[in-house]
Amino acid sequence: MSEEQLPTPDEAWRRMQEGNRRFVASTPQHPHQDVDRRADLTSGQRPVAALLGCSDSRLAAEIIFDLGLGDLFAIRNAGQMATDSAVASIEYAVALLEVPLLIVLAHDSCGAVRAAVDSTALDADPLPPHIWKLIAPIVPAARRVLRANGGTSVADIDAELVGVEHLHGTIAELLESSEIINEAVTSGRLGIIGAKYRLADGVAIPIVQVGLSDPDVPTLAKEQQ
Repeated sequence: MSEEQLPTPDEAWRRMQEGNRRFVASTPQHPHQDVDRRADLTSGQRPVAALLGCSDSRLAAEIIFDLGLGDLFAIRNAGQMATDSAVASIEYAVALLEVPLLIVLAHDSCGAVRAAVDSTALDADPLPPHIWKLIAPIVPAARRVLRANGGTSVADIDAELVGVEHLHGTIAELLESSEIINEAVTSGRLGIIGAKYRLADGVAIPIVQVGLSDPDVPTLAKEQQ
């Protein structure tokens, strides 16, 4: 494929935001979706970003950011979990494809978060083993939200706050568990954005950042890195 100069982390994030704005305004350009692009990609790929997102069918990443073939290296599972396979896939994108940006994309009304919240009840029905293994890392976030709000039962847990807490925790886990990701951020060649997608209006709202300079987005707390 033709060699393209990769953008900086901030430039990559601006491109993602521009695409999301087009999607929200119902004016998508549908870039890189023609036969020429398909043919150009047979010799390689240079995605502008990697994305760890939820498998929810309402969260089609290339569509909501108005991207096309070869633009996004997407990894998806229920609850955008930092599983071994997800971390390895991100490391591939960072080390070999040299993506300048990683987006961790949560969304509202997440079934995985809801399952984790409901499982904290003492009388909760047991989940199938594979589902429990996947969503178990969200449970500590649910308990932190419960303690912070002074609640005493599942009814006192705000699932949307749990989703945000889990988003922060996922990024912290990626930085802690992967030397490749951590070094890329430290060197300045990789930025990370944690965002939350709103199903109703299609907006991807940035919640937290690492390694970018957007003044409107909070930086991940040091104690979480």
